[in-house]
Amino acid sequence: MGLISFIKNAGEKLFKGNEEKREAEKAQAIVQHLNKYQFDVENLAVEVDDVTVTVKGQVKNQLERNRIVVAAGNVEGIEKVNDLIQVVAPTPVPEVVAPEKQFYTVKSGDTLSKISKEVYGNANQYPKIFEANRPMLSDPDKIYPGQVLVIPE
Repeated sequence: MGLISFIKNAGEKLFKGNEEKREAEKAQAIVQHLNKYQFDVENLAVEVDDVTVTVKGQVKNQLERNRIVVAAGNVEGIEKVNDLIQVVAPTPVPEVVAPEKQFYTVKSGDTLSKISKEVYGNANQYPKIFEANRPMLSDPDKIYPGQVLVIPE
């Protein structure tokens, strides 16, 4: 998929205030962070180079790929995710969604309903966004500015 941008100072604090941590330690912290969500990914490999995370592995569908990218990018201190994840058993999709429509960066004052209204034209479609971002989201009301969300078709 390529390089996806995130906001460096938004997201989970995995690096415990020590931004000078070695890249290998940062990569291990991100692997542990991804593992807690129990993504269905094989051969997961993570590398960190300063503020960029490279994620490799194989998944069975695009949604799982997007979830991994978003979880890796929504970490404080990370600005970009280089997505090298392969979809090994893609589900047939009649129309390819443009990459800029697969992700949404939360702005101040946003709610899932407001985002749903903007994206789908119907505020009541917010559960689709919530479900696509589980388990990273535990509550539809707990989103924050700068967070990047997966937007399903």
